[in-house]
Amino acid sequence: MNRADLALELKQLIVTSCERPVAPASITDDELLFGPEAKLALDSLDALQLSMAIQKRYGLRLTDSKETRRILSSVGNMVRVLEAHLTA
Repeated sequence: MNRADLALELKQLIVTSCERPVAPASITDDELLFGPEAKLALDSLDALQLSMAIQKRYGLRLTDSKETRRILSSVGNMVRVLEAHLTA
C-alpha cells in the first residue's frame, strides 16, 4: 500500500471510529487532530477509540500514553509509524 492510500484509509478510520461528520479527504496529513484548536477537536475518548481501531485494523498496539499522543496527533505521524510497522 502506498503512502497516499494509507493516509486516506487512516482518515476514513478517524471519521468512522470517532464519528465525525466530515469528508475524510478534507483532513490534511499535517493538521492537528486533538484539542480545542484542532478542526476535528478530538478528545481522549476519541484517542482510545482510534487506537483500538488501529490495533484491530493494522495489528499495531499503542501502549505508551505519551508516545500514543505523539503518534495520533496527525495523520502524517500515523502514516510514518504504520509504514514502519507494516514493513517490519
